[in-house]
Amino acid sequence: MVWRSGKLLLMRRSDNGYWGLPGGFVEPGESVADAVRREVFEETGWSVELGGLIGVYSDPETQVVEYPSGRGRVQVVNLCFRAEALKQGEPTTPEETLEMGFFAAESLPLPFVPIHSVRVEDGLARRVEAVVR
Repeated sequence: MVWRSGKLLLMRRSDNGYWGLPGGFVEPGESVADAVRREVFEETGWSVELGGLIGVYSDPETQVVEYPSGRGRVQVVNLCFRAEALKQGEPTTPEETLEMGFFAAESLPLPFVPIHSVRVEDGLARRVEAVVR
C-alpha cells in the first residue's frame, strides 16, 4: 500500500480493468524488499520507501489461481507492505496499467480487485503486528 499525502496509490489493471494495488512476483535472486520497489516502479513509475509488513495472504479460497498461459494452477502467497511514494518517474511496464492515481481511503474507485479489499482493510487498521490470513 503506497501512500502519498494521506492518499493510496492504485492502478487500473490492463488484464481485467479492475483497480487495485500495484504488485507482482519476486524474481529469482531478488529479495522481497527489492521486488516491492521494482514492481511498484514498473507498474506506476513511483519510487518508494518501504515500510512495515501489513500481512501475509495464503488462504486457498482466494489465493489459488488458474493461469491461462499454460502455467497451470498455483497457490499464490502474497505479502502486503506499507510504503511511502517518494518520486515519480516513467513506468517500465506501462502496458500493465491503464491508469493510476492516489485516492482517499473512503472513496476507492470501482470495480476493485476483490482479493485486494482485505489487504486495504488490514492496512487501514494500522495494527502493530502483521496479520496472517
